Amino acid sequence: MAVRHYTLDFSLSTPVDTASVVPGLLCIFHEQELTETIHDTNGHGYLATFVGKNGRLVILRVHSHGLVTIDLQCHEDDNIAQLDNLLNALEKKLKALLNGSITRIKRLPALVRGAKVDRYWPTADGRLVEYDIDEVVYEEDSAYQNIKILHSRQYGNILVLDGDVNLAESDLAYTKAITGNGRESYAGKEVLILGGGDGGILAELVKQKPKMITMKVIDGCKMHMRRTCGNTLDNLRGDCYQVSGNSVNLKEALSLYEEQLGKLSCPIDFRKEVVCVPSYLEQWVFYTAWKK
Repeated sequence: MAVRHYTLDFSLSTPVDTASVVPGLLCIFHEQELTETIHDTNGHGYLATFVGKNGRLVILRVHSHGLVTIDLQCHEDDNIAQLDNLLNALEKKLKALLNGSITRIKRLPALVRGAKVDRYWPTADGRLVEYDIDEVVYEEDSAYQNIKILHSRQYGNILVLDGDVNLAESDLAYTKAITGNGRESYAGKEVLILGGGDGGILAELVKQKPKMITMKVIDGCKMHMRRTCGNTLDNLRGDCYQVSGNSVNLKEALSLYEEQLGKLSCPIDFRKEVVCVPSYLEQWVFYTAWKK
């Protein structure tokens, strides 16, 4: 079972006159056979809930400082056309009642909560992203972490580790950046890959014929993420001083990392590169560090 959560917000240039706004909306709720319950806000605007026989729940809040918010929750199988008609009627009525004082109207697509396939994942800097995920391809709890591979219509299969988006089949830019974007030669070298269970780094490096070594997240990806890792997963070897940093927006975390590089027992130089990783929907910083 899942529920759909709709929102409709009106930002205003002046405080709301509750006495003139609320009565004009009540007829719409009554037409939908929604039962009203008014809640005490201790003088902080107006708050009411409206409950329908089919389980619909509407929360109407008129904030005293100049904001009107409407939240509508319903079962995922509810009649979407009826829900749209209700929201359209409320929006039209509020436009008429608040004419001249509206600065912004915001109506978002429904948030689906409790669905079998979770489509919402946070970015590194705390923004919520909705992915076009339509299938859980693979899931396993290893001795170290929860491993999921989810299918996205846009990004292909996505590897998610302990709830964090790790890499998708679309993310060649990540693999290129973390292996140096062609600036480094790995031919004949031993390369240690820490992490890299998706196999993308491995697939990129074996083109230069290095020597390699292995790890565990790779098992699920070996079966389900061939477009990223190719068919070279049994040859893992390596030598790596390329590092995935963090979101470009997490400036404090990046500064702390660079500070720690300066505290190592041997002197270190580094360079960094900012790359847009498709499935992350954000700019990502990559580091190359070397001993002076």
